[in-house]
Amino acid sequence: MSTEADQIQSQPLRGRNIIITRALAQASEFAAVLELFGARVIPCPTIEIVEPESFAALDEAIDHLYGYDWIVFTSVNGVEHFLRRLKAREHDVSELDDLRVCAIGDATAEKLRAAQVHVDVIPDEFKAEGVFAALVRFVGGQAALAGLSFLIPRAAVARSYLPDALEEAGARADVVAAYRTVRPQNPDIARINALLSAGAIDCIAFTSSSTVTNFAQLFDTNDLADLLKGVVVACIGDITAKTAFEHGLHTDILPSEYTIPALARSIASHFAET
Repeated sequence: MSTEADQIQSQPLRGRNIIITRALAQASEFAAVLELFGARVIPCPTIEIVEPESFAALDEAIDHLYGYDWIVFTSVNGVEHFLRRLKAREHDVSELDDLRVCAIGDATAEKLRAAQVHVDVIPDEFKAEGVFAALVRFVGGQAALAGLSFLIPRAAVARSYLPDALEEAGARADVVAAYRTVRPQNPDIARINALLSAGAIDCIAFTSSSTVTNFAQLFDTNDLADLLKGVVVACIGDITAKTAFEHGLHTDILPSEYTIPALARSIASHFAET
């Protein structure tokens, strides 16, 4: 069986054109790995990370951190924007020492540790259902969640499963907007459309549900099947794949681990096999 180093050396993506839809500021790591595999990466950022419309809820939560038992960070973006606002409010990261901290994904955990924030739980499954299960295991059963207070700083729009599940178990879950994802102002739609029309795109990679939705909105369609006919569709996880399905797409590549490096490796493996 070939190793990742062997795959990089053989460059299974040589001559392949791959669209990545991640926010431009976060696309460099993904692009770099794909390029090591030989791909020509075509950025088509469908989201941009910006500040929330109001800091009121986040500020109130930061000023009353002592009222929480847990803080759950769902992404690197959540960590960056929370810590930035924590500093702006003249609070110190040491105030998190008395809270249990859950980080979804190794990259999120590494960002916290770099800021001298301890991490108690990293779920094995990088989606809301897996987070809830990991929290239940850590506290010793679902009944032990009753009466606990959770702070969840995350995107302004996100799935409600985790806070709903926590509240059904008797916990308090405060979801506060730490940032927003919006559509970029000036995407190069004409170039992407020309490449797709010419059949010059081999694969498109979606890294969140919002990248699928926003890509469809950029092209003013709810059905992406015709637009992406003949293009291999790669999704970072099953929630993203579900959104792709709702827009008429079949997911060809779905990594077992819902991370950017795993997605890049899965794309390379797919084309190595074909």
